[in-house]
This record gives sequence, C-alpha cells and structure tokens, in this order.
Amino acid sequence: MTTIADRHEAILITLRKDGTPQSSNVMYALLDGAAKISVTADRAKTRNLQRDPRCVLHVLGGTFWEYASIEAAASLSEVTVTPGDDAGRELLAVYEAVSGKAHPDPDEFFAAMVADKRLVVRLALGRATGPLAE
Repeated sequence: MTTIADRHEAILITLRKDGTPQSSNVMYALLDGAAKISVTADRAKTRNLQRDPRCVLHVLGGTFWEYASIEAAASLSEVTVTPGDDAGRELLAVYEAVSGKAHPDPDEFFAAMVADKRLVVRLALGRATGPLAE
C-alpha cells in the first residue's frame, strides 16, 4: 500500500485571521522527520502560518479512497536572500526530493529562489486519520 512518504501531492489547510479555513494545493517532501513545502513569502498560506502554526496536511493517495489527513504545527525558515544560503540549500533539497532528481543547474535554482522570495515551511506531523495513516 502507498504511504505518505511515497506521495508528494497534498492540500494544506491553514487558518485565516478570522479562523476560517484556507486551502492550498502543495507539493511536499518528507525530509528530516518533517513534511517540507516550498512557498513564497507573500502567499496567504505563509501569512496564515506565521500568525497561527496550526494546520492540516491532507495527503492525496492513488485513488479517491486513499488519503491521510494529518494535524501539524508549522515552522518557517528564513526567506532565501543570498544564492546558496541555508534556506536556499533547504529549498533545493525539497525540490530534489519532490522531483526525484538532482537539479541540473543549482546556481540557476538558487537565483530563482531568491528572486521569488521563497522559504521552506516545515510541518511537524501529529495525529493522522485515513487509510494512508494506518
């Protein structure tokens, strides 16, 4: 059976300022004991998690009936500001884990991440429900 480590597509559910849920389709990788997601600094999900780290990662399986809904607490890296800095290297690791291959030009990747003002969301995964959680 598929596990959450085998998957990379999910829906991230965060909380808006008024407490209502906001969902975003994301790509994630399980690395260093956390689900990691590349995001830009100006997105709603990023602002929501900065204000309230509680969220749910809803992992999609191979069929409609395969899923895991996982409670999580988010922490955020710094925004990458210098090509090849710690945040940039962590973003590269996420990219390579999701894509399954090494980036052909890391210097180009690092420059693009700085230009996009990207950072990494790290999710400490908690209680999970659904067939993929078993």
